[in-house]
Amino acid sequence: MISQLMYSVLNFAARKGLAEARIEASAKQRARKTGVRGETYAYWYLRRHGYVVIARNFTVPGMKGELDIVGYDGPVLAFVEVKTRVASQLGQSRPEDAINHEKRRNLARMARQFLRARHLENTPWRFDVLAIETSLGQKPAVRLHKAAFAQDQA
Repeated sequence: MISQLMYSVLNFAARKGLAEARIEASAKQRARKTGVRGETYAYWYLRRHGYVVIARNFTVPGMKGELDIVGYDGPVLAFVEVKTRVASQLGQSRPEDAINHEKRRNLARMARQFLRARHLENTPWRFDVLAIETSLGQKPAVRLHKAAFAQDQA
């Protein structure tokens, strides 16, 4: 109930896009703010769709990368990679296309470390990708790809 209310509020606030409109910020700062907004939007989107989130922005010292969102979708533990892109950055590629072989390999390493640290080695798990496309003045377009890539592809 609360997650539906929060998602409704966030969805209303995002009706004009998640992108930063101000010009004085650097491109890197705008991208970072857009990414943070995208992950917050993704969190509430997943909660509204039944995920039980147990971790956000999980990192391990000395390892490259992070797990954006980890949560249960029913009995399956999902490691969700969130990719947010502004329409002007899209060009020909979609946000989910940014997850290349090296990114999948880093995600798999982080996922195995997460499972070991939480003693969840016997839990069924998968990798999901939540792609968000946003532009100023428009509501974000969201695509959730469950089991986006296999563990052996990572």
